[in-house]
Amino acid sequence: MARNKDGDTSSSEKKQGRLSQVRDVYRISKQADPAIGWYMLLSFLVVFGVLLVVGFIVKLPWIFGIFGVLFGILAATIMMSRRAERAAYTQIEGQAGAAGAALTSIRRGWYTDREPVAADVARPGDINSAAMVYRALGRPGVVLVGEGPTGRVQKLLAAEKKRVERVAPGVPVTTLRVGSGENEVPLPKLASKVQRLKPQITKDEMAIVNKRLKALGGLRAPLPPGVDPTKARMDRRALRGK
Repeated sequence: MARNKDGDTSSSEKKQGRLSQVRDVYRISKQADPAIGWYMLLSFLVVFGVLLVVGFIVKLPWIFGIFGVLFGILAATIMMSRRAERAAYTQIEGQAGAAGAALTSIRRGWYTDREPVAADVARPGDINSAAMVYRALGRPGVVLVGEGPTGRVQKLLAAEKKRVERVAPGVPVTTLRVGSGENEVPLPKLASKVQRLKPQITKDEMAIVNKRLKALGGLRAPLPPGVDPTKARMDRRALRGK
């Protein structure tokens, strides 16, 4: 009996933890997206209403009504997750290091690093003028992501691509630029864009390439003293619903 009581207590604590997590996600997201509650309510009502109508049609309103509540809650949770993700990106968009923060949201099957592998600062002390390149490694190969002024980012990407190709010949290298202009990837779509790339190498090859990339070292061009390119941070609690 003691074991059952301990098990019940543990299960209850887990449930309370999940509810607390959901409340935290909603609270944090509402600060950046005040309309999130209305979107969640609309999602619930649409799903519940559709299933209830179907229930009346097949003359099983109570059963479909229960299903409507359950699936309505699920729909509202999914809506909260998506709006929370959008709010998290809104918080960091435009900040130096945003591309690195977005890349580190990719967890499974990728090697990512929040710190840039190359940087170029036009005016000392002005981090907003910096061009930076971040690197990710997955089965599609090496992905280089640049942020900052287009001209200097392109030069950095080209130089870093040659550098990677010297230590990992034959491994595909994809270059992307974060931004809202032509041939650029919006920050909220960066992670999904990278994950949709076609696999080209095996997991064993990934491990070998990762060792070679680590041997290259980190940032090649120094940033101004006191500048931290990793300050742009995704709100992890706002992404836990993913």
